[in-house]
Amino acid sequence: MNENAGEREALELFERACECDTAGLEAEAEPLYRAALATGMLDPYRQVRATLQLASTLRLMGRLQESEAILLRELDSRGEAGGDLHDEARTLLALTWIELGRGAEAAGLLLAVLAPKLSRYNRSMSRQAVRWTKRTWSPPVE
Repeated sequence: MNENAGEREALELFERACECDTAGLEAEAEPLYRAALATGMLDPYRQVRATLQLASTLRLMGRLQESEAILLRELDSRGEAGGDLHDEARTLLALTWIELGRGAEAAGLLLAVLAPKLSRYNRSMSRQAVRWTKRTWSPPVE
């Protein structure tokens, strides 16, 4: 299979997975996301999207530990540098933590996402976020 055909196949799998997800067919979306990711042919942005959407799909299916593991791997691979969909990954992890009964950690992580966007109190809110969760995947507060 040539590269263009491989890229097309990966994109088609990804788009079908998205359609299934939108229709509430998570059990059908999951193997499509996995297949799209397994091709290794998605562009970097769609690679991240497929990873996040797979984790979200697993959360909706009640597979919380698996969702958490995927999101932690994704965030750990980026570190504090972030990148595309960084806040979205942290927000999805917070949702997973809520469903795992870890509301305080989820609140801390969401506060870490919100703090840089505030017009004031950024540093103090960032420090508060660290009180509630071990890791925020945020740039260091200056």
